[in-house]
Amino acid sequence: MSKKIILGLVLVSAFAACQRPEPQVDVYTPTANPVTTEPVYQGKYGAN
Repeated sequence: MSKKIILGLVLVSAFAACQRPEPQVDVYTPTANPVTTEPVYQGKYGAN
């Protein structure tokens, strides 16, 4: 009896392993980049 159960489980697991994988759907979710200002040149040492 237990041999039949083990054989059944082995067959089911082998069948499941041979199935084609479902194609992965990559969902693109754009993220809003924060708006920043360009740095202003303030001279050689940062002084005005």
